[in-house]
Amino acid sequence: MATDVLLNKGRYRARLARTPQDLAAAQALRTLAFRTARTDRDAFDRICSHVLVEDQREGGQLVCCFRMLLMDCGREIGRSYSAQFYDLSGLQDFPGRMVEMGRFAVHPDRTDPDILRVAWGAMTVFVDRYDIRLLFGCSSFAGTDTEAYLDAFAMLKHHHLAPKRWLPRVKAPDVFRFAARLRRRPDARKAMRRMPPLLRTYLMMGGWVSDHAVVDRQLNTLHVFTGVEIGAIPPARKRLLRMIAG
Repeated sequence: MATDVLLNKGRYRARLARTPQDLAAAQALRTLAFRTARTDRDAFDRICSHVLVEDQREGGQLVCCFRMLLMDCGREIGRSYSAQFYDLSGLQDFPGRMVEMGRFAVHPDRTDPDILRVAWGAMTVFVDRYDIRLLFGCSSFAGTDTEAYLDAFAMLKHHHLAPKRWLPRVKAPDVFRFAARLRRRPDARKAMRRMPPLLRTYLMMGGWVSDHAVVDRQLNTLHVFTGVEIGAIPPARKRLLRMIAG
């Protein structure tokens, strides 16, 4: 198997981008999925590895993509995308390799759950290949209306805040300090219904989040910093990911 192919599963193949045309296809899919007026691209695209999930039954059509920024240790976290919005100085002492996962996009016309399974399987292969100890990124809620997500934020406050030693501090000028402001107990059903699918997956892997959400009016999102310590993933979830990646 070529080293750029991460996973073949049924009709889908996950591989690393090889060419400028591959990167352009990923940017086009992100633009479509995020509904941005301009092509979704930034300076981080040049320094990231890009994972493409393609439908082999439809001529290799791109159906999902995301990018990974590899760092050898916590001292490099200042060069991450997330560091633009969060003070991550607490993570500078994190031992081991880290990878930032970002710009996760699925074609809006595709609802096959196997696409997400293959994407996470490819992520697992990438994590194993490079001996990653921490997976992190920004998890986004659609829109900037915090009232729509109060139960979800309450759930994050009560059950999923980052350990104090790793907790990101406020850096962005416009934030929602949900851990300090919310006094309500979460309605679990409403919370999970409003939780973004990507964040829900992180949480099932034992992930944790910042105590505040950044209000990004340019992208019309609210996002929380999210981390998953690979060694802390529940064994049953780890076995499932290994089965997908195998």
